[in-house]
Amino acid sequence: MVKSRKNVVMNRLQSAARLSRTVLAARLNGHGFYAGQDQIMLALNNLDGQSPSELATRLGVRPPTITKTINRLQAQGVLEKRASQEDARQTHIFLTESGRETIKAIEKSVKKTEKQALRGLDKKEQKALSKLLSRIEANLAGAVEADADDDGEVDEGVALPPAEPVVTAKE
Repeated sequence: MVKSRKNVVMNRLQSAARLSRTVLAARLNGHGFYAGQDQIMLALNNLDGQSPSELATRLGVRPPTITKTINRLQAQGVLEKRASQEDARQTHIFLTESGRETIKAIEKSVKKTEKQALRGLDKKEQKALSKLLSRIEANLAGAVEADADDDGEVDEGVALPPAEPVVTAKE
């Protein structure tokens, strides 16, 4: 009997994504971070002083989610909120000195996880995989835009991909 091959690619993609986040989360936990917090830290390392709504948009999450995570990171002493100089009603998020020091640990955790995930793939295969994943991201980003309601809200459960890659393999 022939096994059905329906959804095999999607299942593999989801499994690889889930496993990569699980492995990375375990590494980050050793540094006192939970999954998702690393993305905020790295986004601020790339562009410090973003508003919570800018961070939410960049990371493809809802503002209440980002606010809760920002508050936790602020309690850990790695982020601080400052009132906007243009509009005192708005806040901007900045890395503290302690936060800047933890960026290296986060980047090291990401790099170790990437190295583990890509073990056994040569540079040509890694480059091909990267191109294919970029194409998949573009395809899915288009689907998210197409699924947007008339009022511009994205359907529940559909997250926008990050606006830019946070960390890339450099070997």
